[in-house]
Amino acid sequence: MTVQPTQPAGPESAATRFTAPVRRGDRSVPRPNEGVWPGLATPPEARVKGRIAEGLFRRAVRTLPVRVVFPGGERIGAGGPDAPVMRIVRPEAFFRRLGANSKIGFGESYMVGDWTTTSLPELLTPFAARLSTLIPPALQRLARRHVEARQPTEEVNTVEGSRENIHRHYDLSNDLFSIFLDETMSYSAGWFADGSDDLVEAQHRKIDGILDMAGVRADQHILEIGTGWGGLAIRAAQRGARVTTLTISAEQARLAEERIEAAGMSDRVQVLLRDYREAQGSYDAVVSVEMIEAVGEGYWPTYFAALDRLLKPGGRVGLQSITMPHDRMVVSKEDYTWIHKYVFPGGLIPSVESIETNLAAHSGLRIVERRTLGQDYARTLHHWRERFLTRWQDVAGLGFDETFRRMWEFYLGYCEAGFRVGYLDVFQFSLARPR
Repeated sequence: MTVQPTQPAGPESAATRFTAPVRRGDRSVPRPNEGVWPGLATPPEARVKGRIAEGLFRRAVRTLPVRVVFPGGERIGAGGPDAPVMRIVRPEAFFRRLGANSKIGFGESYMVGDWTTTSLPELLTPFAARLSTLIPPALQRLARRHVEARQPTEEVNTVEGSRENIHRHYDLSNDLFSIFLDETMSYSAGWFADGSDDLVEAQHRKIDGILDMAGVRADQHILEIGTGWGGLAIRAAQRGARVTTLTISAEQARLAEERIEAAGMSDRVQVLLRDYREAQGSYDAVVSVEMIEAVGEGYWPTYFAALDRLLKPGGRVGLQSITMPHDRMVVSKEDYTWIHKYVFPGGLIPSVESIETNLAAHSGLRIVERRTLGQDYARTLHHWRERFLTRWQDVAGLGFDETFRRMWEFYLGYCEAGFRVGYLDVFQFSLARPR
């Protein structure tokens, strides 16, 4: 079924890139529409799955501190008058999406307006806190075998696959990211000082923190894996270091070079459009901030071996990584979720244990220092979401539509809730070879 795109602003506009079907080989990934998901199931099967999903949803919500309101006025949930409210606008479509794939359908149904809320992170927080127990374990296992989608083979993080996966998110529009990020253009957790809610200060503190973890000093040659938009490279150069920074996002590389030049650091920073597996040389320190999440489990051995190979004797690695509990990572590592489909294809968040295990098996490096920034990430995401919504008209001016707005709002709110309840965490690690 062909999905009609919104009216594009131009042949290569952001609207065109997002709203058209995304093709991976012979598989078409359309946008969710207002009716039943195209190809979801034959009507009888869809109705049966929808009824099962409704029963499970009602059972799960019964004890949650939320209020779920149906069109006829029915209310369920254990929340009081001040609890967040979820208003289900189109119950049949909502439950059909959940029945088809709960890990994707819940977010898709928000994207198309099957349900709404005025306080998305607050509503999602109770769901995130009970994520592993909302559905009985036996039904979770059954769903994984027979219902839930699995990671597509075409999104595996080979060198070419990684470039395509990164392109789908980071090359959306530099202007889009500049609208909701702070002036440092940091797309990772800030580190807030006590009593401060200043995001710019938090991002500088985070960057300095990870550079300190790597022992970055003047006159050193630093390798950064994952340039972003150049904020860390600029900061390291301002310390007097020389920086070689790698990215596989053409859009990020272009803007990073502009920002580095504007900061007067072009003579100290080299931006290379290169995969970490293609990196050469030997460096006094290596830094990588929230890039490992895009590596994929199958390539963790290669990634950690590369860190070891590229680091000079006596050097350190500063690694910042989002993490999740190890048991949840093991159970869900092959799942295909809403986040994979719409935001970060090919991604997998590691656990601290998996990082330690891979370091021991594939490198001579060990964790010698660590700090957690989980609650700081919740605050960072709150800033991003508020800025995105406040400046929505600027985003819309780039050619993005209302479905994209709801998608991005759900993404930021979903992640904020995950960090709030500790389902997600983020660590800064200092890696070194034992003496």
